[in-house]
Amino acid sequence: MIEVNRQGEVWVFAEQEDGELHDISLELCGKARELADRLGVRMAAILPGHEVKYLSRRLIAHGADKVYVVEDERLEHYQTQPYARAVCTLIAKHKPQIVIYGASAIGRDLAPRIASEMRAGLTADCTDLDIADVEDKVAKTVHKNLLLQIRPAFGGNIIATIINPERWPQMATVREGVMPMGQPDDSRTGEIIEEPVEFGPADFAVRLLERHREPRTVNLKAARTIVAGGGGVGSKDAFRLIHELAGAMGAAVGASRAAVDSGFIGKEHQVGQTGTTVRPALYIAAGISGAVQHRAGMEESAKIIAINSDAEAPIFSVAHYGIVGDLHQVIPMMIKAIKERV
Repeated sequence: MIEVNRQGEVWVFAEQEDGELHDISLELCGKARELADRLGVRMAAILPGHEVKYLSRRLIAHGADKVYVVEDERLEHYQTQPYARAVCTLIAKHKPQIVIYGASAIGRDLAPRIASEMRAGLTADCTDLDIADVEDKVAKTVHKNLLLQIRPAFGGNIIATIINPERWPQMATVREGVMPMGQPDDSRTGEIIEEPVEFGPADFAVRLLERHREPRTVNLKAARTIVAGGGGVGSKDAFRLIHELAGAMGAAVGASRAAVDSGFIGKEHQVGQTGTTVRPALYIAAGISGAVQHRAGMEESAKIIAINSDAEAPIFSVAHYGIVGDLHQVIPMMIKAIKERV
């Protein structure tokens, strides 16, 4: 057997807007630090933008050994082509073995463009990453320390592990919230490297005329308590019970995809594989069957209470406490009990 063992840094694309790092970038720093330590290589972040060098200290505190900064006033606001040019230039120069991006609107736009330009593989919407040796019995080759890119497939009915032994860097986008954000260590030291990148007129063929950002009205990731309703709630009018229970508890309101698709509540409240991944101290699931797609987004909650009339509902398999009953009767009783205690 021939062993193939490549070297190269582990990189994170540091996503920022208006001079603020997105949480997903800091979450990925923790995972990248873990992967780099297992590979015995350095971990770095790529930070394109305008006057963003000061953000490097935060990336270093979250695990980066190096931060490659690409400063240009034309990079103040994200645009696909110039950002892709910056990242591709750095990949060609430094040859990392792994590059990971957040599966955000920016990451999902940028990563495929870079994968196409670099002729590299890309796995989208990963929920976990790992390192392992992989044996190719046909070629009689052992690929040492490959990145295992793990994600749900076929509608979430199976978990697929994808590898890329031939075309590097190995690249993946990772869903927001699936990697816990580590505590920063302000005593860490690292290199801040300013990288010059040559841009051509074609890189700025698109001009940004106006920019509008709507403030986020729902922040499920930061909620300590979430009350979520599913298709079993029955109607948009009945969903007010979920809001009332959340209001009595000071909780955020979540929902399953079935509830969102039925028009009971907006998509910004959706928890699950195609929504937000959450880890609250308490998660109450009312009228949610517990399909694997939903469980993928909430099963790391510290405590889960499930309310469902079907005793065989899959949600009970991950719940710490289960209530078999009609939520239209159970929730008013819960609200009354909470209000009496206040």
